[in-house]
Amino acid sequence: MTTRTEAEVPRGSGRDADFSAYMAARQAALYRTAYLLAGDHAGAEDLLQNAFAKLYLSWDRIRDHGALDGWVRRVMVNDHNSLWRRAWKRREHSTERLPEAGASDSYDDGLGGELWSFVQTLPPKQRSVVVLRYYEQLSEAEIADVLGISTGTVKSQASRALAALRARAPQSLNPHESGDDVR
Repeated sequence: MTTRTEAEVPRGSGRDADFSAYMAARQAALYRTAYLLAGDHAGAEDLLQNAFAKLYLSWDRIRDHGALDGWVRRVMVNDHNSLWRRAWKRREHSTERLPEAGASDSYDDGLGGELWSFVQTLPPKQRSVVVLRYYEQLSEAEIADVLGISTGTVKSQASRALAALRARAPQSLNPHESGDDVR
């Protein structure tokens, strides 16, 4: 049986306190990103929980604690993309009973739910770029850093995603095409 030395206890306690403080301060904002990536609350909770677990294990190795949000976002995006590569994720299972309606999304402005259904049809890379750019308000350089791709790739993925959304979404979702044409 191994025992801790007295020098290890304060370091671990400080580490745990620092991690707990970070998690408490950033959990809501990072959950929002996870929800937008996963598309449902259960998937978002899993993504965020896995990201926090990986962060905790790597806490001492991360030098720049100012970049923790980007590190966690990158882990969530990578984990989300990995899920899509697994064949079992693509299988659907029918049931006799419909699931209960979930709680309303506090980020929805009325049209967001309808628009979000179209965002969910995008390929994972395009969806990640859209979430980070338009929901998280990150710059192209920040997105490139989070995803580990070039800014040119971010721009092309965003362009393709927006083109696909314009093609799929009905005109009623276009804020510039409202029925009230004021001249």
